[in-house]
Amino acid sequence: MTYPKIPLAQTVIQLCKTKNIKHIVISPGSRNAPLTIGFTHDDYFKCYSIVDERCAAFFALGIAQQTQNPVALVCTSGSALLNYYPAIAEAFYSDISLVVLSADRPMEFVGIGDGQTINQEDVFVKHILYSASLNRETQEQNEMDINLALNLSIKNHGPVHVNIPFDEPLYDLVKDISVNPKEIPIEAELPTIENLEELAAVWKASKKKMVLVGVNQPNQIEQQWLDILAMDDSVIVFTETTSNLQHDAFFQSIDKLIAPLDAADFKMLQPDVLLTFGGMIVSKKVKAFLRQYKPVQHWHIDNKKANNTFFSLSHHIKASPDYFLSELLSHSKKTRSDYNSYWNTVKDYRKQKHNDYLVQIEFSDLKVFDTVLKSLPDHSVLQLGNSSTIRYAQLFDLSNTLEVFCNRGTSGIDGSTSTAIGSAVARDKQTTLVTGDLSFLYDSNALWNNYIPTNFRIIVINNGGGGIFRILPGHKNTHNFDTYFETVHDLTAEHLCKMHGFKYEMATNETELNVTLESFYDEEETPKLLEIFTPAKQNDDILLNYFKFIK
Repeated sequence: MTYPKIPLAQTVIQLCKTKNIKHIVISPGSRNAPLTIGFTHDDYFKCYSIVDERCAAFFALGIAQQTQNPVALVCTSGSALLNYYPAIAEAFYSDISLVVLSADRPMEFVGIGDGQTINQEDVFVKHILYSASLNRETQEQNEMDINLALNLSIKNHGPVHVNIPFDEPLYDLVKDISVNPKEIPIEAELPTIENLEELAAVWKASKKKMVLVGVNQPNQIEQQWLDILAMDDSVIVFTETTSNLQHDAFFQSIDKLIAPLDAADFKMLQPDVLLTFGGMIVSKKVKAFLRQYKPVQHWHIDNKKANNTFFSLSHHIKASPDYFLSELLSHSKKTRSDYNSYWNTVKDYRKQKHNDYLVQIEFSDLKVFDTVLKSLPDHSVLQLGNSSTIRYAQLFDLSNTLEVFCNRGTSGIDGSTSTAIGSAVARDKQTTLVTGDLSFLYDSNALWNNYIPTNFRIIVINNGGGGIFRILPGHKNTHNFDTYFETVHDLTAEHLCKMHGFKYEMATNETELNVTLESFYDEEETPKLLEIFTPAKQNDDILLNYFKFIK
């Protein structure tokens, strides 16, 4: 086998191997040559070459999101490292394990005007679990720092940064390894729940209990605990599109239920106990409701952190949701209440009104989302873009066979396509990205990627700009609004598809859309993109009237 000659590079590579970090996303450069040589000459690693560092980082994030294991990013020195920052922030808030391995010049060359050199030490300090800057002369300390960084990324699910100075020459090779770094194992911790009896007593006594689930990986909760929650008359379970929890008795599409409520309704819905788990909450409406009509107690379950999203947090339960629910529910009894039955009646009414409205509206974003979401193949992966895409999706009950993902850590539009491609590479399942036009165009370099599976599909809903701004307060239909808020444009994805080897299809009305979707997911020799053009200025009225109609 061939190794880089520099011992520090050997150390980093060997410790990544001992921690089972297999996926390595490399952006070409010179200063990172020792790492690139080492990773690419070892068959243990699966290496990818992505030129654009911002796209590379989100691509790695997509792989890590699906595998639930750390993915390493390797870049050269200078501004290359800064392009990782959007994905690092997303990983930090979404609890996704990324390991940034940045090559650097030796310390004596930093700050003297040498080319491609910036202050790389602690550059992600506010959005990182751990940062280490290695030293060429301290092998033992380097081993400790690398172990600590990798262990934290694995255990606490988040990004870490290891900055590595390399002297020239950078490309020298050797046939034998010269280091044997010590692996420091991850310390296991047994879960413990403080005040379990007290919490169980409160749970049993409460007649209005609300469970609200944000971003959540599939298959995290045993079905028996979901069934117990579903059968309890005093419990309603609100699941967001990204929660990946399915039960006929749960309340999907939260906004559809609560948007038309008045003050008296909100008082009836106000919970005694709010139990939350999972990541960020998409629904602005449910956040506004729970901030004004606060629960008596708010418990959040998470091994790592608890956001006080509703300004009423009373207990941070440091355990996995499955473990806590098993402890709480295994010996609990159902509480008599009409809380669930009343709101199920409301839910059924809203669902009927929802269906009635969709039948009568013209071709628009809302109609398109209804059609597209129903067309998705069962047992496939759905990646959603941010902004209006995820919010429209929240209005629909999706198939319980889908796995749904969206970058909701920072809720940015910047890396949705790259993340979806990384996700598709990591899974054998059909993956479909549904995204808006601005998000897609912003991340168009994502298509500059040699690893895109042929069964990957992109659906771009092109309403000619940032349509979500049309439903927010502000003066519309002015030059200022069109230019600086909605960002009106007449760009399409057609030429990008031709350049990057995607099959391009388009639809401009309901008939074309239905015909195209009949074969869109069929096997092809290349990935495919469907661009759906909707009328920009009608979409906001149709959506706002929707909430009036379902009341």
